[in-house]
Amino acid sequence: MTATLSLEPSGRCCWDEPVRIVVRGLAAGQPVTLRSSLRDEKGALFRAHARYRADARGELDLTRASALGGSYVGIEPMGFLWALEPEKPLLRLVKRDVQTPFVVELEVLDGHEGQGGRLLGRAVHERHFLAPGVRRRPVRTGRVRATLFLPPGAGPFPGIIDLFGSGGGLCEYRASLLAGHGFAVLALAYFRFEDLPEDLTDMHLEYFEEAVDLMLQHPKVKGPGVGLLGFSKGGDLCLSMASLLKGISATVLINSCVANTITPLHYKDMIIPDLGSDPGKQTTTESGLLDFMNIWNNPLEEPYHQSIIPLERAQGPFLFIVGLDDRSWKSEFYAHIASERLQAHGKDRPQIIYYPGTGHCIDPPYFPPSVASVHAVVGLAIFYGGEPKAHARAHVDAWQQIQTFFHKHLNDKKSLKPSKM
Repeated sequence: MTATLSLEPSGRCCWDEPVRIVVRGLAAGQPVTLRSSLRDEKGALFRAHARYRADARGELDLTRASALGGSYVGIEPMGFLWALEPEKPLLRLVKRDVQTPFVVELEVLDGHEGQGGRLLGRAVHERHFLAPGVRRRPVRTGRVRATLFLPPGAGPFPGIIDLFGSGGGLCEYRASLLAGHGFAVLALAYFRFEDLPEDLTDMHLEYFEEAVDLMLQHPKVKGPGVGLLGFSKGGDLCLSMASLLKGISATVLINSCVANTITPLHYKDMIIPDLGSDPGKQTTTESGLLDFMNIWNNPLEEPYHQSIIPLERAQGPFLFIVGLDDRSWKSEFYAHIASERLQAHGKDRPQIIYYPGTGHCIDPPYFPPSVASVHAVVGLAIFYGGEPKAHARAHVDAWQQIQTFFHKHLNDKKSLKPSKM
């Protein structure tokens, strides 16, 4: 090996942190291929490669050099991560155990043939999901099944409850990364985990109320309220929580519906019916993927109007994160309904951020965009939408927007980093 591959920061790095990669010791103008790979906890391999040309000094700095082809093109310093593709099609890269890092192998190879020729340099890069000092605390209190992540320091910290969608289980990676930015975050499971129901049937908001009370009573959580962060089905649950429960100060919804979906929602003597759908309206893409965008009933039509969540009752502000190429359902339409309804009731217009070329699954920065994958519950290959490059940029910006919103409304201070877009 003749080249040196250096990374800044060189030590441990959190998954959502950018890293600078510089290759030195090449010939002036030398054609090379940068190859990256990692394996998830189940051993599935994800790989990316890009072709470059060294500068006149024999260096390759990914913050300045343009990729000439491969998994991505142009100046993409983090393309080695967001462009990773599964060796086995339709796998989505997720982090199941946040206590261990993803280990990324980086290789520089001579030439542009295939995925490169002779190995010139190599480095191993660990990307962690727990920032230094972040504490992970499993929660099994009453009915609540969750994991609480606490930032370093004495606190108290602004609190957030984090909900994922219809895949179920306990997803911790978003909560663990957010805790590294000063928030106490409860990753909350609500089905398909331990002794919770196996299916999404007859949800009861009292379960989520118990989680809110748990957070507000925690000595490390700063009141008087908590924030909510919900994606997909978790988003309409957060919308219901913000509308019907006390102690909610701010709510962020990622590609969410304005109506209750999939199953009826019970709270005390109230029942919000589910929006319902017509599976006959699903379509199939040319590559055989299911497109669910048009199956959902229209919440503005009279038979389904009762499923709309009474968000005008909410006390705190909303931020809607919307992928304009969401193929799971009509997130843009739902955000518009929410805005119109709030204003019709004399409430402030919600903040809505639209991301062109972005599909349903919006993750923290540098996760490869999930344009399509096999759904954990449905068991079929679903088309989620999105164009990888635009979607990857949305990941970075949305992550900053979420932090800025919560710092403003839970902590009364703005994010230290401005938006990158």
